[in-house]
Amino acid sequence: MLSYLAAALPAGTSAAARLLALQCALRMNTRMQVRLPAGVLRSLCLNTTSDPWRELEQARWLRTTSGNAANEIAAELLDVTLLGQAPARPDRRHAADWALRAGSSCAAGAIGALPQLASLYLAAHTDPESSSGLGELDQMARACGTQPAKLPATLDRLAATGLLGSWQACPDSGDLQWTLVRGTGIGVGDHRREAARGNPHGAGRYP
Repeated sequence: MLSYLAAALPAGTSAAARLLALQCALRMNTRMQVRLPAGVLRSLCLNTTSDPWRELEQARWLRTTSGNAANEIAAELLDVTLLGQAPARPDRRHAADWALRAGSSCAAGAIGALPQLASLYLAAHTDPESSSGLGELDQMARACGTQPAKLPATLDRLAATGLLGSWQACPDSGDLQWTLVRGTGIGVGDHRREAARGNPHGAGRYP
């Protein structure tokens, strides 16, 4: 789902809107309707602003509707291809819960939506046995809605908070390698990460 949204959303979509879009896509029903409780928005630090909703509406990716309760926001998703991208609804709900935990670390949330989304991306592409991951800097930048040149600063901030153990990027190949810190807010031991990533074959490993 992270990979799909990287392609489906406009390139300039903010990290906050992408975090919101991920939760909407994973929690929607078969009629492409979703209701996000206030608690979910608080966990993602998105409960005090309507900007991410407005951004997704302007992109014609969703439209907000009237919710049944005061403590939720309801929306209808407009991207019909989502129905073919996501697994069965129970798996999507599990993935949404996992993504919420992985992306709502107190340390990451305190420094902004981009570190939150970056921490989620790293967790979704990390081998749970070794806590290590391998990917492409450009691919991560697209998924996070930022420029590759801006990612190193974000990774340094995650390392400074103690969420990211180490990272390095090869300037020639664009390969990115990292190691997460065990026992932090970025959890990698839950098999539900596979549904959030949309990969049925397991986490990426070093060659």
